[in-house]
Amino acid sequence: MERECNETTDERELLLADAGAAVLGGREEAYGSAEDSFSRIASFWGAYLAVDIAPRDVANMMVLLKVARTARGGHRDNWVDIAGYAACGSAAEFGGGRHGE
Repeated sequence: MERECNETTDERELLLADAGAAVLGGREEAYGSAEDSFSRIASFWGAYLAVDIAPRDVANMMVLLKVARTARGGHRDNWVDIAGYAACGSAAEFGGGRHGE
């Protein structure tokens, strides 16, 4: 969902808006809440590795996966995904609702 920058927006705003659209929009409809998904992934990874993994660890490891992909120059969608995983990690650690609710 890439858009062009204009006089009132810059790439940071556009990237964060795109990340927000990804984590708050169609992906949740298709896959369920990020919190539930990250909990399920943590259970699978933890069982496979025989260690405890928390949903926030899933977010951190997904960010690291995207960082590794940017090592060769990457694509903009990797940066969008990093921002999205950061938002999901924050929700996993501090609660899924709006902060302070």
